Amino acid sequence: MRVKIKRYTTEPEVKEAVLEYEVDVRDATLLELLNEIKTKQDSSLSYASGCRSGVCGSCSVRVNGKEVLACGYKVQEGDLVEPLKNVPLIRDLVVEMDKALAFNQKAKAWQNSIHGTATVTQEDEKRNEVQSDCILCGSCYSACPVYAVNEEFLGPFTLTRVWRYVTDIREEGSASKIDTVQTNGIWDCTLCNECTIVCPQGISSKADVEKLRSKSAMLGYSDPSFGSFGGGFGFDGSPSF
Repeated sequence: MRVKIKRYTTEPEVKEAVLEYEVDVRDATLLELLNEIKTKQDSSLSYASGCRSGVCGSCSVRVNGKEVLACGYKVQEGDLVEPLKNVPLIRDLVVEMDKALAFNQKAKAWQNSIHGTATVTQEDEKRNEVQSDCILCGSCYSACPVYAVNEEFLGPFTLTRVWRYVTDIREEGSASKIDTVQTNGIWDCTLCNECTIVCPQGISSKADVEKLRSKSAMLGYSDPSFGSFGGGFGFDGSPSF
């Protein structure tokens, strides 16, 4: 089986090359193929992996332009393997996720104000069960087209985590969390759904953004871009007739 891997290095300068490998494997995952190449053909190949069970998210890469987990994707003849987009490159398929993960801190995407008398029912748990399954693999971050024009966009997995805690009945500070996603957040999302398509956990960050927008409207927030349209459309408060 032949596969192509886009190789990069940043030392001493950025260099790029697409190398083709022929590997004697069948019905193998991409991670198994990468391990085969590294141990038997090219020990300089760099990639990340961890649990090998689709849980840790560390082996996320792009295959033929789509984000996948290497430990779960069954490699095909002629596949082109590349690193994630929108994140700094370290080497080959290894990227730096610190900036992406820092958006969780910026948006306060955690539970920080617990209602001591709240009783959590099974129905309450189901409300944000899917969002709780996020493994922070970065696939949605890589697939998101907004970063081409806004590097400060909070991003899909951060917005999903905010919604997860906004809907937690134990969280007393849900309104303050809504405030954190108004700038470079929910109104910057184009609702293209690319994040949902590549999520290995089946999470729809697009749907979570839509719900955050609805919640924001209930709290008196609105899309700041509306004010830029001006007369004729009524967004500036003037008659449109």
